[in-house]
Amino acid sequence: MDVKIEQSWLKVLSDEFEKPYFQQLVGFVREEYRTKQIFPPAKSIFNAFDTCAFDNVKVVIIGQDPYHGIGQAHGLSFSVRDGIELPPSLKNIYKEISDDLQITPSTSGNLTRWAEQGVFLLNASLTVRANLANSHSNCGWEQFTDEVIRKISAQKNNVVFLLWGNYAIQKSAFIDQSKHLILTAPHPSPLAAHRGFFGCRHFSKTNDYLLKNGLEAIDWI
Repeated sequence: MDVKIEQSWLKVLSDEFEKPYFQQLVGFVREEYRTKQIFPPAKSIFNAFDTCAFDNVKVVIIGQDPYHGIGQAHGLSFSVRDGIELPPSLKNIYKEISDDLQITPSTSGNLTRWAEQGVFLLNASLTVRANLANSHSNCGWEQFTDEVIRKISAQKNNVVFLLWGNYAIQKSAFIDQSKHLILTAPHPSPLAAHRGFFGCRHFSKTNDYLLKNGLEAIDWI
């Protein structure tokens, strides 16, 4: 199947695109876009992959599914387009960055700048219906993105996985902890951030690990 995705990812995932479940998923997603309001825009479904090539992945941050409000989602987990108000979870992420690194984060919620440095911002489901969270879960996306996590784990070394909240933490089952760093914390949403996301210091810990392994630190501003 011809999937338009960045070339290093295409090489890694080409076999996955030929599997029956993925072909069924493509048919489902196409029909959803044809008949309903779906986010992100179709051209941005694989934005996380296109912005952060497989060869460049140093950090993985896993979200559940895209924002479902108009104009928010653009294919990067936790990220919103320039000019869009910061969602509550991202506000809390920025607060922890400020407290952890003693820096002032950007006023923009567009995290493309992180992705371009090697932060792979992956949602478990890559599409969602407008105003209906998790509406495209159990449609095949998780099977695909779980395999993406497995391939990163198997084919790369010294990647930092930031798993926030119980849903993301479950993905640790697909990660080889002997050659990667897994950092877990409660979700940064207002409902959970005070239970241990604040104070987790994941951003400094990530950079310490990267530097220790000869990799360039992330500029989290």
